Amino acid sequence: MKNILTIDLEEWFHANYHDDVFDNQKTYEVRILQNTERLLTLFNEHKAKATFFVLGYVAEKHPRLIRDILAAGHEIASHGYAHQLLYQQTPEEFKEDVRQAKKRVEDIVGTSVKGYRAPSWSITPRSLWAWEILQELGFKYDASVFPIETFLYGLPTAPRFSFHPEYNGKILDLLEVPSSTVRFLTKNIPFAGGFYFRALPYPVIAQCIKAVNKEGHPAIVYLHPREIDPEQPRLALSKKESFIHYYGVSRCEQKLIRVLKRFEFTSIEEYFKL
Repeated sequence: MKNILTIDLEEWFHANYHDDVFDNQKTYEVRILQNTERLLTLFNEHKAKATFFVLGYVAEKHPRLIRDILAAGHEIASHGYAHQLLYQQTPEEFKEDVRQAKKRVEDIVGTSVKGYRAPSWSITPRSLWAWEILQELGFKYDASVFPIETFLYGLPTAPRFSFHPEYNGKILDLLEVPSSTVRFLTKNIPFAGGFYFRALPYPVIAQCIKAVNKEGHPAIVYLHPREIDPEQPRLALSKKESFIHYYGVSRCEQKLIRVLKRFEFTSIEEYFKL
């Protein structure tokens, strides 16, 4: 069966460990162009389609890149504008951030944006109000929930597979597409992207994808362009944060290639016929 491939299209410095990790007003080295072009080449070679969750900041600076992604047959979705955690914003601030980002991307590609993913999976018990706002803004689906619990994100009570969320006693039309986990004893175990993808050996990842498929669902794989870039500059992070952010980057591209060779991938829009 087909699985789902997603890319959070952001620069190497967009991280949310603490408030002063990055400043969008500063000038940083540009790495996203070469990294995304490499991903597009790999996806084309292996006939994989993906959903690209585009940060408004990136779309504004590199509109041609966004058009190139669309022209290659991939879905364009939204990652908000400034890469700020939802639960550190008011509902009004969040609505304006996403509204602005959605419009900028739609103006570039000339098509409607159906999907959204929050920076750092930040729809948590503190920000469930975001679902209602996303529906109000015209999104068809959200992919911001990780059904685990970490120091930065997580909604451990959420279903493991796609569902329509309930808020204020009302079931929404918005479809939620959570990140993939496998169930072990009483825990949801992540495997399909970011640090987990970089840290786990390929045979474990492949087995987990097959396990999710046996349950009748697609695995949702996610990566960032920086994760195939061992030469990227380094952020000023603590030892723990640096380990999470950079571990396994040097081996990530080869692992991704093995996954692309073994499994079929499509976009969220195509899989769910949205």
